[in-house]
Amino acid sequence: MRALIVDDSRFVRTYMRSLLEEGGVECEEAGDGRAGLTLLRSGRKFDLALLDWNMPGMNGLEMLVRVRQEGFSDLKVVMVTTEAETSFIVRALEAGADEYLMKPFDWEALEEKLAMLGLAAA
Repeated sequence: MRALIVDDSRFVRTYMRSLLEEGGVECEEAGDGRAGLTLLRSGRKFDLALLDWNMPGMNGLEMLVRVRQEGFSDLKVVMVTTEAETSFIVRALEAGADEYLMKPFDWEALEEKLAMLGLAAA
């Protein structure tokens, strides 16, 4: 399985990458939504995208809308954010997110979301 981690925090990207790679998931990273879209458009195959909501330039919700508009329908998308209000969750799901994961989280919480999406780590 291959995952795209999109977050403006290098610390968060490194943390998510370490969790996923320990679970056998191959990862690539982007620091904002524009860079994430560039990686998706490059033709590389990703099974999963983990998107932070709050990023400069193009935020995670904007990237999610573009991802779905551009036909990446097989890509599972998890919004990974500190935004806990119900309105944020509803907006993300209506825009095409498959799941929503609150920061901070640990491997068990992430693994549970992957299982819910039918994506088993190795």
